[in-house]
Amino acid sequence: MNPKKEGRLAGKIAIVTGGASGMGAATARLFAAEGASVVVADIQVELGEAVVRSIAKAGGTAEFLRADMGRHEEIKAMVDFAIRRFGRLDILVNNAAVESGKTEVDTSEEEWDHIMDINVKGVFLATKYAVPAMKQNGGGSIINISSAYGIVGSPGFAAYHASKGAVRLLTKSTAVTHARDGIRANSIHPGAVDTPLLRKAMNACIDPKEMEARVKDSTPIGRLGQPEEVAYGCLFLASDESKFIIGAELSIDGGMVAQ
Repeated sequence: MNPKKEGRLAGKIAIVTGGASGMGAATARLFAAEGASVVVADIQVELGEAVVRSIAKAGGTAEFLRADMGRHEEIKAMVDFAIRRFGRLDILVNNAAVESGKTEVDTSEEEWDHIMDINVKGVFLATKYAVPAMKQNGGGSIINISSAYGIVGSPGFAAYHASKGAVRLLTKSTAVTHARDGIRANSIHPGAVDTPLLRKAMNACIDPKEMEARVKDSTPIGRLGQPEEVAYGCLFLASDESKFIIGAELSIDGGMVAQ
């Protein structure tokens, strides 16, 4: 993915949260390759800096910022950093997330609050500070990474499912509230994508290989998704090609929710 002089995001400024690995890293790299200047925000410093180095090596522009999506002051500082460094903000990808496979009965109040803080409050706060910045530019694109499990349910993962359902409807509220400000908000709903988060969940099972086989078998396409396949969905929603798409749900899930 070599940067283009006139890419699909030429001249745009983007923030990608959870940008140090998985779908976030793939999105940051693709955005930079398409001409955007990207703030890679994450708590994983070494991985995040490595993503930025790979973007620079390919000829793109990116900066890493350590930002915890569970901390109000760090989320505000992230948006301030993007404006201070690049002068504006056009795109926000709310990708950072945590999960737990526990049921409601087994989930502690502290675990519930932690997942909600990052997966929902983090999206709310990033949006809260991004919207005024985007208004100054005449608009922008907010892309919230929900999940196939923000649309349908599965056994366990109670707090994660609830958080991703909340992200889905928060996106729609943002979309209808700010459409006439030129700000578009849409959600992406990945299925089983081969990311460190998914691998961690599968490796916690008694038989990780058997679990991976079950996950693949439950997906109509019969395989795991790749982070780049979600990144291309983000690229479309970030670009001017999707400027009449507001409050939509883009499922990138190999057919999971179509069953």
